[in-house]
Parts: sequence; structure tokens; C-alpha cells
Amino acid sequence: MLLSPAVLLPSLVLVMPLIQPPGADAKPEPTGFLFKTVSIGTETYNYSVYVPPEYDADAAWPCVLFLHGSGERGSDGLLQTEVGIGSAIRRNRALIPAIVVMPQCRPGMTWTGPMAEMALRCVEETSRTYHLDPDRIYLTGLSLGGHGAWFIAARMPDAFAAIVPICGFGEPKEVATLTKMPCWCFHGTADEAVPVQRSRDLIEAVRKAGGDPKFTEIEGGPHNVWDRVYGDPEMWKWLLTQRRGPSAAAPAPELKPARKKK
Repeated sequence: MLLSPAVLLPSLVLVMPLIQPPGADAKPEPTGFLFKTVSIGTETYNYSVYVPPEYDADAAWPCVLFLHGSGERGSDGLLQTEVGIGSAIRRNRALIPAIVVMPQCRPGMTWTGPMAEMALRCVEETSRTYHLDPDRIYLTGLSLGGHGAWFIAARMPDAFAAIVPICGFGEPKEVATLTKMPCWCFHGTADEAVPVQRSRDLIEAVRKAGGDPKFTEIEGGPHNVWDRVYGDPEMWKWLLTQRRGPSAAAPAPELKPARKKK
């Protein structure tokens, strides 16, 4: 079920101010690919988090929320790490100096309604253990996840520092809220699963509304251009230098870095 903005927005916006650093007596936490769970009501969802080996709780770390495509839907909490960012990390972990939250969409569902709320809750839960910078929370997704990135960002345009939708789709009439959102969209011109026109229409809608999103059409690129995008140092350099602006509707809490346990 697709929830309307009036229903979805409050539940999502409330999550971002809850991002807090771990307590001062926090123990050193494990790094690498980590299996996690989050409970919402009567449902328990499995997901994964990647924490760089260099993680230090004395610093506030950028966080990337990654939304996978339709082929990785499931409930094991692991399949989504095998495509997209997870693969890029395994090829070159130094490329992505950020904590990456990787929720998993249930079979037959999309990154809207309950799945969108669950994804944001995964970020909140991660912030309870790891020191995240609330002004450097990024949103990206591929294919079905690209749709999710557009969908969620359009409904909470002040919550993220930037978005990177890849071979996604959505409703052009909904993205006029993203005029101030740093965005770099990618799509292959030979994509047979999601035609490149779907991204063109969204980019045109944002530009007509007064925004200035970046858009890269990868000439001859197939559907899975995400391998190229997530392996591109320039994309990561651009993304991780973006910060949430001072006019954000969801104010950042005052953060005090956790002290390492002696």
C-alpha cells in the first residue's frame, strides 16, 4: 500500500532527530559487515550494517542508507549486501569511509509505507551503537531502491544531506520538494528494465521547480550501472562532502562524542 505524504511524513521525520551518539561509557563496537535486527510493533526485520575498520567513536561518522533492488527482497537480512554498495565495499573498502545501513525489503513490497519506515528505523537503531553525524546522512538506491530514494527524499527533503538514485523511477509531480536537495542521478541509456526516460522525467521536474540536480546518463549502460557508480571515487568524493543545510526542518541534536572504554 502506498501511503500518502500526510501519513508517511510524520513517521519518517520523527526518526532523524533521534540520532544520538552512544553513551560516554560505550564499549568498543565491532566493525565490518554486521547482522542486525529491528522490531517495529509485532514485526522483526533483519538487516545489515557495514562499519569501516577505522571507525572511532570520538568522531561523528557519515552514514549511507542503501536501498536495494527487487531481486534482493527477502527476510534473511544478508542478500542485499551482495549487490550494489556491498559488492563495492568488498572490492575496495577504502573507497567508502562511511557507515552503511542496508535494510531489506520484504518480498512483494516496495520502499514505501512500512518498508520506508523500517529503513529509517534501521538508521536510528544504528545511531544507538555508532556515532553518526546527523548532518551527513545520505540516501541512495538502485532500481526499486532508486524509486525508494526518490520516494522517501521527496517526503522528507530536509532530512538527508544528499541523494544518489540509480536507474530509478517515480512520480515527477512528487519531486518538486527537492529543489534544495543535492542530488546526483545515474541511469544507463540502454537500460531495458527501467527506461532512462524515467530518470529524465524526474530530473526535468526538479529542474522546472527550481532545483539543480546532477544527472549522468551512462551511454550504452545496461540496468546494472550501479557497479560502475558505486565503484566511482568521484561519486563518493562528491557525496561525502555534502552536508545538510542550516535550514533543515529536522534540527540536528547537540552531539557529544562517546569516550572510548579504557
